[in-house]
Amino acid sequence: MRAGRREWWGLAVLALPTLLLSLDMSVLHLAVPHLAADLRPSGTELLWIIDIYGFMIAGFLVTMGTLGDRLGRRKLLMIGGAAFGLASIAAAWASSPEMLIAARAVLGIAGATLMPSTLALISNMFQDAKQRGTAIAVWMSCFMGGMVIGPVVGGVLLEHFQWGSVFLMAVPVMVLLLAVAPKLLPEYRDTTAGRLDLASVVLSLGAILPFVYALKEIAKAGVSVVPLVVLAVGVAVGVVFVRRQRALADPMLDLGLFRVRAFSAAASIVLVGALTMGGVFLLVSQYLQMVAGLSAAEAGLWLVPQAGAVVVGSMIAPRLARRWRPEFVLGFGMLIAAGGMVLFTQADGPGGVAFVVVGMSIAGFGMGPQGVLCTEMVVSSVPPQRAGAASAMSETSAEFGIAMGIAVFGSIGTAVYRDQISVPAGVPAETAALATDSMAGALQAASALPAPLAEEVLATAGNAFTAGLHTVAWIGAALVVVFAVAGMIALRKPRRESVAEPVSVLQNS
Repeated sequence: MRAGRREWWGLAVLALPTLLLSLDMSVLHLAVPHLAADLRPSGTELLWIIDIYGFMIAGFLVTMGTLGDRLGRRKLLMIGGAAFGLASIAAAWASSPEMLIAARAVLGIAGATLMPSTLALISNMFQDAKQRGTAIAVWMSCFMGGMVIGPVVGGVLLEHFQWGSVFLMAVPVMVLLLAVAPKLLPEYRDTTAGRLDLASVVLSLGAILPFVYALKEIAKAGVSVVPLVVLAVGVAVGVVFVRRQRALADPMLDLGLFRVRAFSAAASIVLVGALTMGGVFLLVSQYLQMVAGLSAAEAGLWLVPQAGAVVVGSMIAPRLARRWRPEFVLGFGMLIAAGGMVLFTQADGPGGVAFVVVGMSIAGFGMGPQGVLCTEMVVSSVPPQRAGAASAMSETSAEFGIAMGIAVFGSIGTAVYRDQISVPAGVPAETAALATDSMAGALQAASALPAPLAEEVLATAGNAFTAGLHTVAWIGAALVVVFAVAGMIALRKPRRESVAEPVSVLQNS
């Protein structure tokens, strides 16, 4: 059954919160200096202000995807949209660090309702495979584009308004969502699903949150005892969660989904793609600002071509997949992305901006089909009543991938930096130690040195950081090539697979 005008207008409604959600992930970093000057948070409080949003999204995605299947996807989307708007207002006028942390936590929980709900509704609204591919391409383009244009939009707002303005962008969008969703979006839920198992919810949070926290801590401060212990706790709780799901007659997360080859292969490729792009993007953003000397807003502008390339790659993917086999489009796109990453290795100190921008644009174009086609494979490989849970698993794979990429590639870049940097003679020992720790430390150290010595420190630090970028680019390119080939093999001539279950009746209103 082909979608009509109502469904396409409904897609426009679903695209807005998706764009806003990804934009909100990236825009806060620009506002940090402004809110820090106003609220004066401690170092620990500032870290929680930045991180709590991502923690809550990652932790609650699986729960919200499953809850949407039971409660109703439109209903959960509207509840989450209302909560997101109210929390945005609270964050904009937060008068203390504690209030802002609490508001950001609610934003993360509400945000976790938006992604699986929007994607699950798209899978139900667009039954025709061609139309569904185009709809997912639009959805993915909005999500990827929002992450890159966030710094640009945030920079403009912060130049003219107070820091709370970056949060208020959500309010009119959510008001529009609540006003038109009942008219344009149908309701879907699994009428045969049992009650949500609260113990499973607690166990899923106990597995996911420590895992993400440990990866972020390793990315910031390197490997140490505390994050490793936290990681071990998360793994142990995850084992208990898996055992409980296998024992329940109506599990929160049906592990049988992973027996579907298309689902497991696509989710794995999403994980690797997010891992690679998340890690490389971290170093590229730091390179543009700390080595090339661009402001955050200028760096955001230089990354706009990459956003456009992602959109183009995402939008043409469904058309290419109708002409050639989807796994070949996916694989060759990833090979193109690997070629873009190789271009980073040609960047030489501050003068390598052109190579980095062109490389990111090529990589973004190549990864565009990966996001769209893998998402399409995930949602189309499971029964309609499980679309919410499957969508949540796809998004959770992406969240884990980004966190792992930042931790792993960030650690590799830092290790290469520390190995390559050579502090000039005449720099005090304490200042030299600061400069050899990280590129940010080198900038801080240079501010306390005489001009000629500061220039030498920045030059050697810039070269060391660029060497780290080169290493990460080679590793990322190799990883993408391996999974491009593996993906083409794993998804070749897929068998007709489905998860064994009784056919349930969906409530459709």
